[in-house]
Amino acid sequence: MLAIFLYAAQHSLLSDILTWALLVILLLALIFLLIWQRRIGRELAKDVQQFEKVKDHNVLNEFVLKALRIGTWHLDVSTMNLTYDNDFRVRANDWIAEASVVDGAMDKNVGMLHEQDGPRVARSLQDLCEGKTEEYHEEYRVRIPNTDKVYWEESFATVAERGVDGKPTVVVGTSKRIDDRKAMEKALMEARYRAEESDRLKTAFLANMSHEIRTPLNAIVGFTSVLPDITEAEERKMLIDLINENTQKLLTIVDDVVSISKVESGKEELVLSAFDLAVALNEVVDLFIPKVPSGITLSTQFAVPSLTITTDRSRLVDVVRHLLSNSVKFTSQGSIVVGFDAPADGLLRIWVRDTGIGIAPENHENIFERFFKVDEFIPGAGLGLSTCRTLAYSMGASVTVESELGKGSTFYFDIPV
Repeated sequence: MLAIFLYAAQHSLLSDILTWALLVILLLALIFLLIWQRRIGRELAKDVQQFEKVKDHNVLNEFVLKALRIGTWHLDVSTMNLTYDNDFRVRANDWIAEASVVDGAMDKNVGMLHEQDGPRVARSLQDLCEGKTEEYHEEYRVRIPNTDKVYWEESFATVAERGVDGKPTVVVGTSKRIDDRKAMEKALMEARYRAEESDRLKTAFLANMSHEIRTPLNAIVGFTSVLPDITEAEERKMLIDLINENTQKLLTIVDDVVSISKVESGKEELVLSAFDLAVALNEVVDLFIPKVPSGITLSTQFAVPSLTITTDRSRLVDVVRHLLSNSVKFTSQGSIVVGFDAPADGLLRIWVRDTGIGIAPENHENIFERFFKVDEFIPGAGLGLSTCRTLAYSMGASVTVESELGKGSTFYFDIPV
């Protein structure tokens, strides 16, 4: 009996020890699990936080790309297929390549470029894909399908992934439309050209003016200085006539320059008035009758005896006066006729026809340039016809010429009425 009791007591103590051992192991396991779970939780929290950052970063990048109107793409070097990830390029000219058009073989995309830009862009991309260059940057024109229009685009690209051999496997890039920038660059270039041309013309103008003014001025100063020493009446009269002639030349040059300057600066506005055109032209012709050399007839030929028009009378008279002066200068025999045709389609044509030396076809436009002279031996500064065209343009009119060498000339002054 005692042996059974001692065995039972011994067995109960062993069970308790085993039970407590299991409980301690279980407790330690639970503590380890809690520590491990907490650690996993911290890692998950970091992953979630990082994911949120990436998400926010992607949203921010997309917003920036959209704000800058930039398209992003990647190129699989092995297949040479290009895919647009996002395309925020601004739309202009009523068209932009959609994903169905631009996604696909690189050759297809290059084929959309202007023929002068396609080979260059293809070569630059090929060099990047072959590892010959590290970056790609090109500006090119893209043809709009079914039209003759193009738009400008700028692209950047670089290698995103490489294979085990170090060769590029994926290229990423951006594209942006730059029509506005190109238009601005063109405007700046044109402005620079105009400024340089204006400076060149100003220099040439001053050089010509100094020469043209000096010629009559030298005559005036020279003849005036010797005039007191001349006692013979006939010789004195000849010198006085020469002085008066050169004074008139000098005044004409100054008047022409002032007229051109006022019109081009916009400081002289049109003064509209109603007047009889036939009366105004007859007044101009009467002023030139005493100046016409013998052997030349000066007459008028009007479509109607009287025609009332509304325009700037002073400028119209100045234009006709310069045209008539030019005809008198280059006509030695025959006739000079001033006339006008009946108004048609809102235009009135005034013309001056002469039987003078005529003008070669290659000089039909040159004669309207400042200081251009067909014959350097004929007196004049070469400003008359330039002044005519400037005054005509200020009235919304035009001055043109029809002429053949040896067969005379006809100058047309077309003015809206």
